[in-house]
Amino acid sequence: MPPAKLLLLVAASLLSCGVTLADYAPMTLTVVNNCPYPVWPGIQANSGHDVLEGGGFFLPALSHRSFAAPPQPWSGRIWARTGCTGAGAQLHCATGDCGGRLQCAGLGGAAPATLAQISLHHGNDQTSYGVSVVDGFNVGLSVTPHEGRGNCPVLACRKNLTETCPSELQLRAPAGGSVIACKSGCEAFRTDELCCRNMYNSPRTCRSSKYSEFFKRECPQAFTYAHDSPSLTHECAAPRELKVIFCH
Repeated sequence: MPPAKLLLLVAASLLSCGVTLADYAPMTLTVVNNCPYPVWPGIQANSGHDVLEGGGFFLPALSHRSFAAPPQPWSGRIWARTGCTGAGAQLHCATGDCGGRLQCAGLGGAAPATLAQISLHHGNDQTSYGVSVVDGFNVGLSVTPHEGRGNCPVLACRKNLTETCPSELQLRAPAGGSVIACKSGCEAFRTDELCCRNMYNSPRTCRSSKYSEFFKRECPQAFTYAHDSPSLTHECAAPRELKVIFCH
């Protein structure tokens, strides 16, 4: 039998037995709380992907939690919930709330919230990552790869935008309290143009606004509206660890 046909038969046999030919290097995901207050990280997987760590957990100030990344392709988002109260499985948060739950279990976080967006094991074991303030800002964060091959920069939105947020975008604590988050223009005004929906839902018609430009000035590495382009590209293969660090 020709070698090429033999290899195809072996591959088909392995796949029929549930064995894949991909051999992804082990990877650790670490979530770090560098804030002087507790946060409750939320994790939402994209459709069809596993929920990690139940989708959310408590993380005291100046602490971290590490766990094994999925061995197969995975994509999703991680964010911080702040100002939370509750008991047991119930948790209600001032920012980033996911339906009043401790473990988000597939639910996303309420805007405004800063997002770490991650895609693991795609292509030739590439890892893609980025920071998004498309849904607004609640906590500064960075995404830091360790021991990857290729171009693996740290991507971040480090500034505390609650201190410089335009008044019309401010989310305040109840009873006229302090600014706890900064809304996107979409979240604040709900227009099709600012939300890049309907006739504005294309790269040609979805444009930056004075609100997204505020975020871009403060955090030039972050995505600031739906069809924004990253200012810093990367091509990072097989990092041994990927850290999402809040207040960094």
